Amino acid sequence: MFTIDQLVGFVAVAEELHFGRAADRLQMTQPPLSRQIQKLERIVGAKLFERDNRKVELTAAGAVFLDEARRLLTQAEGALAHTRRIEAGSAGTVRIGFTATSAYGVLTQVLDQIGSACPGIHLDLFEMVSTEQIAALLSGELDLGLARPPFDTTTFASRLLHREDLLVAVPSGHRLAEQRHGVPADQVIHEPMIMYSPVKARYFYDLVVRLLPIADVNVVHQVSQVLTMISLVASGRGIALVPASAAWLGIPGVSLIPLTGLPPEPVELHTLWLREVKNPALQTVLDHLLPAAS
Repeated sequence: MFTIDQLVGFVAVAEELHFGRAADRLQMTQPPLSRQIQKLERIVGAKLFERDNRKVELTAAGAVFLDEARRLLTQAEGALAHTRRIEAGSAGTVRIGFTATSAYGVLTQVLDQIGSACPGIHLDLFEMVSTEQIAALLSGELDLGLARPPFDTTTFASRLLHREDLLVAVPSGHRLAEQRHGVPADQVIHEPMIMYSPVKARYFYDLVVRLLPIADVNVVHQVSQVLTMISLVASGRGIALVPASAAWLGIPGVSLIPLTGLPPEPVELHTLWLREVKNPALQTVLDHLLPAAS
């Protein structure tokens, strides 16, 4: 197989139609250039130049090969430039995991920011619950997660990305729907409650039971996704505690009411990644887009 140096030498001779000028252009002497061309002709299996003491001309095969040689050199230069951009972190791919609720506004803001600040970086998206993201980060299937705490801080680095309030979702005709300015938390704990799964929605389950003393007897359903929860509320199956971003769903028949007596913005979403960053593109994203480490 021919080499890049042989192609460069061939193009120089083809453009100069003179071995001496081509050698000067390449900052080399003429004899090794002539040997390069001879070896290239043997590899290609065709005579590329007609040459005598007076002139050098491309053969028909040489004219065709010139186009191919230029194309190959352009591709090689592009590959080198792309590799350098990847090494520098200005190009490459970042694989991002995200929770379903983070797609309600937060994810699109992150994508817009990355697209604006790092246009050469391609993003692959994977919807996963936080536990799945942690496993995928450990296995190398993800580079970055948009996930809920807690995390193993010895293995992972994280930065707080977003905070929001916890609201109560009620059917539009429910008596609590009239309290637009806020419902005291102790007024919801005895209502039929659509609750989070303690396995598949562990973060929200732990958050709710930490903030409110909800009795098991009042739990009518346990689900893992906020969309399912809101849909059940709309059908009158009960009330639910949901992040404020659930308003993005716009499901009719549901009112979202503030809760009073709770800590402000208790719902957290973090960016999460392995402390040892091996992907230069990920480092670029971290350096340009995320706030100071929390």
